[in-house]
Amino acid sequence: MKALRPEEVVKRFFDEVRSGKKLAAAPELMAGKVFAHQVQSEQEVTVERTPEVYAEHVQEMLDAYGPFTLEVQELLGSGDRVYVRWKQTGTHIGEVDGYPPTGLPVIELASAVYRVENGKIAEYWIQIDRAGIERQLKRNAAEAGAATATAGGAAD
Repeated sequence: MKALRPEEVVKRFFDEVRSGKKLAAAPELMAGKVFAHQVQSEQEVTVERTPEVYAEHVQEMLDAYGPFTLEVQELLGSGDRVYVRWKQTGTHIGEVDGYPPTGLPVIELASAVYRVENGKIAEYWIQIDRAGIERQLKRNAAEAGAATATAGGAAD
C-alpha cells in the first residue's frame, strides 16, 4: 500500500477525526504521542496528546456544540508540514467555559500547522480565535437571558 503524502494524512484527519465523524481513526492518523503547541498571546502551552486523548477532546466539542460542521478553507503542504485554516460552526448545546447551553450558533475560526512523520501527525501548532468565541458565548447568554425574560413576562 502506497504511503499517503502529508497533505493527504491531514485531509483525512480533518475529514474523519477532527470532524467527529470517525474518532476511531485517530490511532491510524496520529503518532502515539503528539505534541500540541497551543499558540496563545498570553502564554504558549504545549500539551502532549495520545490519539485516544485527542478523540476524547473532539467528543467534548461534540458534547458542547453538537454535530458541528467543519469547513476546511485552506490546506497547503510543504515537505512534512501542512497548514490548515478552518471554520467550525456548531450549536451551543452543552456548558462551555461556565456558559450554560443557549441553543444558539457558535463559530470557531482557527488554523494550525501539522508536522507529519512516518505517515502520522506527530506535532502541531494551533491558533484559535478564543476572544471571538468568548464574545459569542457572552452575546448568546445575553440573548438567551432576554428571550427567557420576555417569555416569562408574557406568561403573566
